[in-house]
Amino acid sequence: MKRVSFVTALGLTATIFLGAATAHETDNPAVTARMAIMQLYANNLGQLGAMAKGNVEYSADAATAAANNLGLLVQLDQSTLWPAGTDTDSISNTRALPEIWQNFPDVMAKGKALSEAVTAMQAAAGTDLASLQGAMGALGGACGACHKAYRAPE
Repeated sequence: MKRVSFVTALGLTATIFLGAATAHETDNPAVTARMAIMQLYANNLGQLGAMAKGNVEYSADAATAAANNLGLLVQLDQSTLWPAGTDTDSISNTRALPEIWQNFPDVMAKGKALSEAVTAMQAAAGTDLASLQGAMGALGGACGACHKAYRAPE
């Protein structure tokens, strides 16, 4: 029963963020979907980061939920969300740099590093605050590595 509620909540959250991503005025459904997924990443990372920084009281349940949400997100097949011609040189309202498609093996390696960091966060998040904090650096680093190389600044 908990699993059904969790999946329902995740679906509702995705729908809400999909609507928010649509507000970016892109005509490409793949770009809209990938923006929605990035918003889901940001939401869950934000919850973990707020706990790690002490801005929000640590909750093992909330940390576990956020880490598990990230675990689900890294399992999604996003291959159809990154078609050629959906970069900053080709369309507006995206921050995806053309280098993504020129260095796809590196992008995949960075994706693997993200998946590994998420797995470590899943193991640490519900343990205690110190464990969450210890896993946060690798997780933030994995996100940042891809964004620094392949995302245009705002």
